[in-house]
Amino acid sequence: MEKILFQGECNQAVGTHLFNALPISIFLISITWIWFWAYRRKHCSVVGPKPWPLFGSALEMMHNFYHIHDWLLVYFWKTKTITITMPSSTYTVTVDPVLVEHILKTDFSNYPKNMEVFLGDGIFNSDGEIWKRQRKTASFEFSSKKLRDFSTVVFRGHALQLGQIVSHSADTREPIEMQDLFSRLTLDSICKVGFGVELGVLAPSLPDNPFAIAFDNVNVIVTMRFSDPFWKLKRLLNVGDEASLKKSAKVIDEFIYRVIHSRRSEIQDSRAFQNSDQQLKPDLLSRFIELGENPANQMNEKTLRDIVLNFIIAGRDTTAATLSWFIYMMALHPDIAERVFEELKQFEQSLELGSLKNSIVADQQSFNESLEKFAELLNHETLASLTYLHATLTETLRLYPAVPLAGRLLFYAPYCMGRMKFIWGQDANQFKPERWLKDGTFQAVSPFKFTTFQAGPRMCLGKDSAYLQMKMTASLLCRFFMFTLVPGHQVKYRMSTILAMAHGLKVTVTKRA
Repeated sequence: MEKILFQGECNQAVGTHLFNALPISIFLISITWIWFWAYRRKHCSVVGPKPWPLFGSALEMMHNFYHIHDWLLVYFWKTKTITITMPSSTYTVTVDPVLVEHILKTDFSNYPKNMEVFLGDGIFNSDGEIWKRQRKTASFEFSSKKLRDFSTVVFRGHALQLGQIVSHSADTREPIEMQDLFSRLTLDSICKVGFGVELGVLAPSLPDNPFAIAFDNVNVIVTMRFSDPFWKLKRLLNVGDEASLKKSAKVIDEFIYRVIHSRRSEIQDSRAFQNSDQQLKPDLLSRFIELGENPANQMNEKTLRDIVLNFIIAGRDTTAATLSWFIYMMALHPDIAERVFEELKQFEQSLELGSLKNSIVADQQSFNESLEKFAELLNHETLASLTYLHATLTETLRLYPAVPLAGRLLFYAPYCMGRMKFIWGQDANQFKPERWLKDGTFQAVSPFKFTTFQAGPRMCLGKDSAYLQMKMTASLLCRFFMFTLVPGHQVKYRMSTILAMAHGLKVTVTKRA
């Protein structure tokens, strides 16, 4: 009986406690609901990603992460500037050319970059004296005729290699993945032009390259950090993506330091053999190594590593991505591809190349000879006459800029800017090379509207070099081949700092005859 009475008293006490706590619980729930309602009401009129308490816009961003540029585009159709609130920081993104000019020209030094883990103190991620010193040296080299002539020889040789691989695919009628080929072409080219090293990844056997694989992996993971609030914890614990990044970064560093040591050793051995200073080879790394020999410059191995990595980014991924989107546009718009082809035929005729008019025959040896003869015509001066090809490549860059989102704390969105009607007119979403031409002459626009090559103090030094390689490669391909998308192949961009294709570009190839 006592036990029953005691149990009843306990139950009564618990009930009384719960009854007394109930008003407090209701009060807390009510306060939380009112705070949540007031927070949402405050932001309901904001044009842009709607922030949520604690999470900010992270939930919406994660939901749209793999098509983030088109997600942003929907908001930019309503306003020129939006704010994205994240748990750890807030980003402002704009398509307003006035603000873009402020970022790139007026006050660019006040917007610190945030990819040190990948770019280090290279030219894309540095400011102040370090940036000035690197840009001065690179500017001198990019403007030199010696480097341009050397680049022409290298680009022509690699374009021919690519043409022969594509020709074999046309003969076998087997689909080919063009983005991978372009990545191999540009990696071979930048390593030869920039550092005097021949990788050979564009060989007919298409060998795997650990550096290229690791480079792509780091690129994607670093981009994911912008939407992953736990990446610092992952890095601390060395788990998940951050563990993979660490392994890939080691592969990249080993490759780059090997390139630096090899090039430095070649320079030293050459000087010792000649018993005097000799003229440097025409590559960028040699110039930076020479610059670093001056104690005042304090250019150690780490600095050279950052420089090398930055120029690999500039010379490989951006050009490869643009060429991929260009061939995609040629496959989607055969009428434009035909106009490019007609211009190339006129280009031949203007140079009195009558021997090529009927040179494309079934015999593979004769076909390769035709490729080689045509390539001999391609140099900086002759390619300047291909205005429609230039306009077509530029139109590709307008809609598919190599760097779709750029900036520091204040970002600008070249991908979205290329689709803004207030900048390009009502046909902004159309692929229309003619918009760049007037009476057959190419018409440039403000770099603060067409931001693919940046503007102001950070205008891309490699712009002319990039056009040289793209026009040389595109000329050879469009003159001799037609491209058709493999049925069912889905083309969409990959979420990365570079607007590459998520599943590559699979096409079938037909020879022009």
